[in-house]
Amino acid sequence: MRKFGKLLVVALLLSSLSIFAVIKIGALLPLTGGVSAFGDLVKKGIELAHEEKGTVLGEKIEVVYMDTRSEKTEAANGIARLIDKEGVVAVIGEVISGNSIAAGEIAEKKKVPMVSPSSTNPLVTQGKKFVSRVCFIDPLQGTALAEFAVKTLKIKKATVFTDVEQDYSVGLSNYFIERFKKYGGQVLQVQYKSGDQEFSAQLSQALAFGSEAIVVTGYYNEIALVAQQARSLGYKGYILAGDGADAPELIKIGGQAVEGMYFSDHYHPDAPITPVSKKFVDAFVKKYGVKPSTLSALGYDAYMLVVEAIERAKTTKPELIATAIRSIKNFQGATGVISIDQNGNATKDVVILTVKNQQFAFAAKISASDLK
Repeated sequence: MRKFGKLLVVALLLSSLSIFAVIKIGALLPLTGGVSAFGDLVKKGIELAHEEKGTVLGEKIEVVYMDTRSEKTEAANGIARLIDKEGVVAVIGEVISGNSIAAGEIAEKKKVPMVSPSSTNPLVTQGKKFVSRVCFIDPLQGTALAEFAVKTLKIKKATVFTDVEQDYSVGLSNYFIERFKKYGGQVLQVQYKSGDQEFSAQLSQALAFGSEAIVVTGYYNEIALVAQQARSLGYKGYILAGDGADAPELIKIGGQAVEGMYFSDHYHPDAPITPVSKKFVDAFVKKYGVKPSTLSALGYDAYMLVVEAIERAKTTKPELIATAIRSIKNFQGATGVISIDQNGNATKDVVILTVKNQQFAFAAKISASDLK
């Protein structure tokens, strides 16, 4: 009886361990600070995906959230804590390119896969084996925005506002300018820094230049302020931006000043691309009572792609999960069909959205194959 009792205790312990075993996935997001709106939107998508698919390899998934406070240093510290203290097998994040570059260095050293939902600067994945993304990259986005500016809006003179503190903004500006000049466009480039509130000097230059378009390649706070101040000075031309504009705060801050602006983006709920797109929108509206933003859709896709990779790897070993991520082709996501190339980048189309009646509306789709 004594031997049987010991065996019974061991069996019960093993059973309890199995019941409470979890697979941890980290979510490295800016939940406070300058771009906290982005982090909140991505988190909503991750939470919905986790509700839909909360287990993998027969174990429960626990999502461990880590706030980067919208800062590069905290992004690096946060991913180290997720890996070393929380024992995550993969990380979703970060959201903006500068923070993802900082965090990606740590992920690479520790050999744990990181999948960014929305960091578009090429340097995020360049030379990395463990860092990938589910969004397009800035060469594609900048080129698409320039194509739209020239071919659809017939713009010939543009002033580009570049946030010199953000890798994303610097890269996107360069790719836009390169393509715009290819068509004979004239460009004036002016600079600003994250957190700036006053843009009168740059706008005076833009007006003197005779700009038909003002292109702001940063994030929603500054884009909205530039738009407000431009309109107050009597500017009547186009205002363009990249996907950094995609947050409800753009309209809350900018109001009527951002009405009619265009920006490049990954997705719009009114233009479903895959069967998953519609299913996602319906589920999101049911849970949150509003249509999803692009960032929520990208957060959803990043989570689902990581879980798919774990299933393919048939293990929780981070190195094998990273390999599985790079093998994913034609993945049916909410934002479209996603194929991860050998460099960790997603091949996808670009959409152009506009602000219409104080809502984000679909304007056009530009195929990736047309941007070579």
